[in-house]
Amino acid sequence: MAEKKTVSVTESNRKKKTTTAGGSNMPAAKATGSATPKRIGAVILWILAIALEVVAILMVGNRIIINLKYHLWFIIGAIVLDLIFVICGSLLWKSANLIDPASEKNKTKFWLWNNMGMLVAVAAFLPLIILTLTNKNADSKTKTAVGIIGAIALGIALLFGHDWNPISAEEKAAMEGTFSDSALPEGDVYITSTGTKFHLYEDCQHIKDRTKFSCKEAASEENKNIVDIAIEHGCTEVCKTCEAKFQKETGTTPAEGE
Repeated sequence: MAEKKTVSVTESNRKKKTTTAGGSNMPAAKATGSATPKRIGAVILWILAIALEVVAILMVGNRIIINLKYHLWFIIGAIVLDLIFVICGSLLWKSANLIDPASEKNKTKFWLWNNMGMLVAVAAFLPLIILTLTNKNADSKTKTAVGIIGAIALGIALLFGHDWNPISAEEKAAMEGTFSDSALPEGDVYITSTGTKFHLYEDCQHIKDRTKFSCKEAASEENKNIVDIAIEHGCTEVCKTCEAKFQKETGTTPAEGE
């Protein structure tokens, strides 16, 4: 009886071990693109956001007065722009994390990398709120408006800054290795615009009647592994239904350990 192929992705170290009857290994995944430009862009946007917060604080204390009649509106405008820069920076940073995620081996870096957007959100709005409410030179109308709008902006920024579906370097390597291009049943993976899972079969019941996106063409254009493309679009898990079908058709079973 032919020996079954075994794919081992342990929970403890998330390493991939793939063997066949002939003992050959699957080819390694191609390197992904650089996340550096996105990280630099995020940092620049966050610096601009903090700068706008400083401007807003100075305007609250009447250190900067552009137009006395519309003074409060200029403060609100600075807060809104601050929020826009924080959100855009957070989206860029999370996108970079999908390309180049942190390793779970370094707990501190992993936590920081996946919570950076929330930390910046706090830094970009909490000092403004506190200093406004404690500013003796600010009138009650300004304090009320800035306090409420600042709190709302902080809440929105925290929602966008939180990574709802973080992935580690180990998890990404495991998925790339287990479902490398040569092992994909249709030579492609499929994703939807709103899903967080990638699918190995185009006729999967979960996406059969939905608008699908094939990752193969994009992977070829960007010289990346097909699964890389799915991950970089926010699909960080394989569909369980597709995985079960994949295992049944290929005789592949996930090992419990090394």
